[in-house]
Amino acid sequence: MSPTSETSKGGRRLVIVESPAKAKTIKGYLGPGYIVEASVGHIRDLPNGAAEVPEQYTGEVRRLGVDVEHDFAPIYVVNADKKAQVRKLKDLLKESDELFLATDEDREGEAIAWHLQEVLKPKVPVKRMVFHEITKAAIQAAVANPRELNQKLVDAQETRRILDRLYGYEVSPVLWKKVMPRLSAGRVQSVATRLVVERERDRIAFRSAEYWDLTGTFATGRAGDASDPSSLVARLQSVDGRRVAQGRDFDSVGQLKGANILHLDEANAHALAAALENTRFSVRSVESKPYRRSPYAPFRTTTLQQEASRKLGFGAKATMQVAQKLYENGFITYMRTDSTTLSETAVNAARAQVTQLYGADYLPAQPRTYAAKVKNAQEAHEAIRPSGDRFRTPAETGLTGDQFRLYELIWKRTVASQMKDATGNSVTVKIGGTASDGRDAEFSASGKTITFHGFLKAYVEGADDPNAELDDRERRLPQVGEGDALSAQEITVDGHATKPPARYTEASLVKELEDREIGRPSTYASIIGTILDRGYVFKKGTALVPSFLSFAVVNLLEKHFGRLVDYDFTAKMEDDLDRIARGEAQAVPWLKRFYFGGSTGANGTAAEAGNGDGDHLGGLKELVTDLGAIDAREVSSFPVGDGIMLRVGRYGPYVERGEKDSEGHQRADVPEDMAPDELSVEFAEELLAKPSGDFELGADPVSGHQIIARDGRYGPYVTEVLPEGTPKTGKKAVKPRTASLFKSMSLDTVTLADALKLMSLPRTVGADAEGQEITAQNGRYGPYLKKGTDSRSLQTEDQLFTITLEEALAIYAQPKQRGRAAAKPPLKELGEDPVSKAPVVVKDGRFGPYVTDGETNATLRSADSVETITPERGYELLAEKRAKAPVKKTAKKAPAKKTATKTAAKKAVPAKKTAAKKTATSKTAAAKKAAPAKKTTAAGEGA
Repeated sequence: MSPTSETSKGGRRLVIVESPAKAKTIKGYLGPGYIVEASVGHIRDLPNGAAEVPEQYTGEVRRLGVDVEHDFAPIYVVNADKKAQVRKLKDLLKESDELFLATDEDREGEAIAWHLQEVLKPKVPVKRMVFHEITKAAIQAAVANPRELNQKLVDAQETRRILDRLYGYEVSPVLWKKVMPRLSAGRVQSVATRLVVERERDRIAFRSAEYWDLTGTFATGRAGDASDPSSLVARLQSVDGRRVAQGRDFDSVGQLKGANILHLDEANAHALAAALENTRFSVRSVESKPYRRSPYAPFRTTTLQQEASRKLGFGAKATMQVAQKLYENGFITYMRTDSTTLSETAVNAARAQVTQLYGADYLPAQPRTYAAKVKNAQEAHEAIRPSGDRFRTPAETGLTGDQFRLYELIWKRTVASQMKDATGNSVTVKIGGTASDGRDAEFSASGKTITFHGFLKAYVEGADDPNAELDDRERRLPQVGEGDALSAQEITVDGHATKPPARYTEASLVKELEDREIGRPSTYASIIGTILDRGYVFKKGTALVPSFLSFAVVNLLEKHFGRLVDYDFTAKMEDDLDRIARGEAQAVPWLKRFYFGGSTGANGTAAEAGNGDGDHLGGLKELVTDLGAIDAREVSSFPVGDGIMLRVGRYGPYVERGEKDSEGHQRADVPEDMAPDELSVEFAEELLAKPSGDFELGADPVSGHQIIARDGRYGPYVTEVLPEGTPKTGKKAVKPRTASLFKSMSLDTVTLADALKLMSLPRTVGADAEGQEITAQNGRYGPYLKKGTDSRSLQTEDQLFTITLEEALAIYAQPKQRGRAAAKPPLKELGEDPVSKAPVVVKDGRFGPYVTDGETNATLRSADSVETITPERGYELLAEKRAKAPVKKTAKKAPAKKTATKTAAKKAVPAKKTAAKKTATSKTAAAKKAAPAKKTTAAGEGA
């Protein structure tokens, strides 16, 4: 925006925010005197690799990007992809009279603001502008009430950044050497992975117990109606005063935990049911208690992620992506918050809507307040709520799809938080009778009636357990009194088996991390995304399943870096970082203790908690220096049973019996998408019994080379064995002939003749009238003909050997189809998508199977398969894809204003060549003052 006459009179102010979407929204609220521009996230950070480090730095500083010998000074460099944006900001600043740094009001936002100030080096007054919602009133109030940069928040964020860099860059190389290349470790990601692995270990060790009980349907003899049913269903509770065992009474190995508990087996349960056939039953007691349920607190980051997972099927990452769009477009308040507090404005808006939508009877006399449950809540934000001093109903927003659904969830929760309690009664009825064999049996039934729904009219929270009863569900029992006679209409015998502990979902893992006070709630979505992307965890439905690779990684970390993945130690580190943020501890001494070890003082607990095995109080550097004690084979090997070992190799997991090259040695690959608790001795035996290794098919009669068939990573294939001494590298290298098996072939049936035919491809079919050669070839997308650059698909693989020149010429005589081929039938139908309401199917695409609702397509991940994918998983993949919808293209940028050639830049990094010109690099002095920076995606870093 160019200055107007009005602007020039009042001066020109440059407002810098993080995102273009936010800039666009805010620009509309500030008027012509303001230029609003985005930094597009962090403009400066620790280097991603040694190539980005200025030349004057060498050794450890170059590797880490942190000078550990000089007070852990970070080496900050301007991101290569942000150089043009930095130049633009500097040009805009030259024409401005005042600078407003309007990044988010949290540690990360404060860090971005500090970096902007350091890089831009403004010569005009600088103000820190903060707001938690993007509405006209909030933005104008923020401009009118700026503050100074909060250096404590900056220091706290920088300490976290340096800690995570040291952790990731020192521990990750150990994983590369001892487990597999390109792995990563992180302060929170490694602990999160350990939680998932430990849950799977519990499932592996679990032994199911079988137990039986009885369920009776008892009639009152009255006709009954909706308020007074004619019958009730009760479960057997005790026999002769001994409580009947239920699932909770067994431990993880299937043993009964308590004394004086009756464990009914199938025979005893049937015998008791038979003995109760003609028993007269009566009501022994009726216990009624008042029921009261208070509203749930407004959303904070983690509760929003959990509830969006339960109700909408969103992953944590998708939830935050959708919430970010809602915030930037002015629909909700800031979505990264630990707070459940509502401002007076928000409380008034919610109470007004309660009265308007539900009536005064649902409005409590006084506003409700909610105490923060998060320890050391880091910022003074509000809870997540609809923005403004009057909440827009979902219908008034004009939103659609995922944004509408998430806004509706937030709106309902906020309004419900200011409503009256739900009240009612809970009733327990006990029914008894004496069996024909003299045993006394007592049944119990419980009910709940809601006399006033209160907040439940607006909102009911979901549950992680799909079988759990929600708060608004009533269970009405007949109106009976003590001594009333009841008749047994039916008594059924029910068998049960205890179940292993449920795997974590994204929602329950977020809750577990928060309950253990590990990491920061605002980072959980990225942490879960990281462990999924690294292959440590994959999804089956909504469950998070650890890979065999994660077992090896966690095994190594537990055995040799025990305290680094210790839950209490990680929580203590979080406490330390919060103490630094409050100014109660100093960053540099704490980092020294963590990295170099040493005694603890009053202001630090890093060494007190320890970092190594047993009582070892050494620092991180010492731990990663001597790796001789780490046996790579041992940390990646796990006994299955009967002499079978599961090993995690560089090319995936496999089972093995005996030692390599020994007699009786067996080895077989394990499917990478197999859940570890499914690998039993029986299944391992099946894998080992399958044909494996090389199948010798015979010698090629022409070359004399042996031809073998084997199973490769990309499917079965045949190849020739070249003589010893054949050069494999260099200009004279000879590659063996290789060919994939047809879909109709298998390793145990392929013959030498088949192999020679396959390796004869491509086959010359002939030449056209102009002498151009036509060949038949087998490619990635199936069999095809090729003539010069013109390719035509064949219908079957057999045509590669049978098609004649005449048939080939006939195909080429047809016009080439430029459009799409006829649509293939779906591989699987999943049901109706909850967002688009369209049918979701799995289809086979050019790059593999994918789910689609006709509008959005999402490719199946490596851990998904057509056979096992559930409807919920399909909906989740589509939701994630929608959340990543491409940003609308903006108008072309005007050409940059020509300015005088600049001398060496104050802060620069070796830059990539751009199309416009080469950017000269200049050396960057180390930043002596610690400063915060955004987490990078470099391997080895975690939150």
